[in-house]
Amino acid sequence: MKIISLLYIFKQKHPLIAFITSRTISMIATLYILGFFVFGLMQLAPGDVVDSFVIKEIMNAEGRNEIGLFKAEQIAAMKKRLGLDKPFYIQYHHWLKQVFIHQDLGRSLISRAPVLFLVRSRLINSLILNLLSLFFITILSFALGIYFSSKAGTKFDYISGGIMMVLHAFPWILMLILMQIFAAASGLFPITAYPGFPYSEAPVKFVFKFAHHIILPLLAAFLSGIGGTVRMIRATMLDQLNQPYITAIRSRGIDEKRIFFNHAFRNTLNPYITSSANLLAGLFSGSLILEIVFSYPGIGKLMYEAVIQEDINLVLTNIMFISFLVLAGMLLSDILLAIVDPRIRYSKS
Repeated sequence: MKIISLLYIFKQKHPLIAFITSRTISMIATLYILGFFVFGLMQLAPGDVVDSFVIKEIMNAEGRNEIGLFKAEQIAAMKKRLGLDKPFYIQYHHWLKQVFIHQDLGRSLISRAPVLFLVRSRLINSLILNLLSLFFITILSFALGIYFSSKAGTKFDYISGGIMMVLHAFPWILMLILMQIFAAASGLFPITAYPGFPYSEAPVKFVFKFAHHIILPLLAAFLSGIGGTVRMIRATMLDQLNQPYITAIRSRGIDEKRIFFNHAFRNTLNPYITSSANLLAGLFSGSLILEIVFSYPGIGKLMYEAVIQEDINLVLTNIMFISFLVLAGMLLSDILLAIVDPRIRYSKS
């Protein structure tokens, strides 16, 4: 009882620290459970990385008219060397022990390269793509959402609303159209993003080459999120403009632009901050398909390759990194929401 009372006092005196601490503990528990299930699901797949290697070697040997047989003892020895002979929960806790005690994410079961080395460069590429997408979606969504709300009920509003609905419902069809128009037909942009980019080039030349290669994946990611976000901001603005406090402000003769930006716009920040974490999660999950289609060297494409090859260390690390970024984004959005809106208190959240 004394510990509970001390925790309650600490929460009342330091609500922000208590909120961040509780959410961090919740994040750790979520990541642990998620990793456990991922490890278990990977074990349900038929075969493992050793079986895939053995089948590949036998097929290569048959192509050379050779005999490619492996004894059961050899296969068992390979599985033991990689730790695949143990139950999945033992493998999972061994991996956690390596991560937290030795700060070692292990090695890829296929290439034997350090997992951290493989993930780091791909993660940077995915962060660049998704954060740039989020930035442009945020800027244009507020600009278009506020403008569309000022035209509510007009023909322009119906046409623009239909366009946003199409963007929201069919982003991947539009992505294929973009590839056909700007890449396959006109040749303005490469169909696939850079496979191995020359980072050693001069900075200005590098930036232009990078922009030239990333423009189509970036545009596809942008289109996948802009439609729904614009519709949300437009609906929130219209809801705020119909509130009684706006009517009271209008009765005082205050300028309409001032009402829009000083009052209604400020209150649209709350739902956007709340939904921005879900938007970022959607961008990361959608980037799996996007990176495969454009051959973009991001973490989504790396995870796809790891799943196909049943490289459990690489799959688990990728999922953990993406999940951590999404959960951290959700925590950050909650903190920003409480900062933007003083009416929200951490102790009540």
